[in-house]
Amino acid sequence: MAKTFDSFNDKLRSFIDRQKMFFVATAPSTSEGHVNVSPKGLAGTFAVLDDRTIAYLDFTGSGVETIAHLRENGRICLMFCAFEGPPRIVRVHGVGDVVEPSDDEFERLRDRFDDYPGVRSIIRIRASRISDSCGYGVPLYDYQGERDQLPRWADSKGEDGLAKYQRDNNAESLDGLPSLLGNQ
Repeated sequence: MAKTFDSFNDKLRSFIDRQKMFFVATAPSTSEGHVNVSPKGLAGTFAVLDDRTIAYLDFTGSGVETIAHLRENGRICLMFCAFEGPPRIVRVHGVGDVVEPSDDEFERLRDRFDDYPGVRSIIRIRASRISDSCGYGVPLYDYQGERDQLPRWADSKGEDGLAKYQRDNNAESLDGLPSLLGNQ
């Protein structure tokens, strides 16, 4: 039976910490825009900041939908699925914001995560609803390890190359919404 929670209690934190991957969903305000769902992972890139606030590292990549949607309306949902062990799904609905390296609080938040190259922002979410459900339909998978392509790609670009890539490829969303502010 599905439950809702007032906060990230110890059992929820433990479940979230064990998951190797989670999914992020956002959408623009208009019905014509693209709904976006992104898989996220890499060890040490997610943190529970307090009883109702979570955050994750956002890496330079091919799209910037989450950032653009959060700047427009703030709506976000994260989903954690148990691919190993007992079946369970945890969803976190909330309001997110984007903390870029040029923001005053970036370094303070950045210290909560492992060190990776290519971080373009931190996505912070204040939960408005935390719930779980059975997860009976989620298949079992065996975890084989972390991929190293993203950190290697970011290292090969270097700081200047990443900044150029962000200016050239991450200025706006698929729907033309503005995204990164620090690289304008």
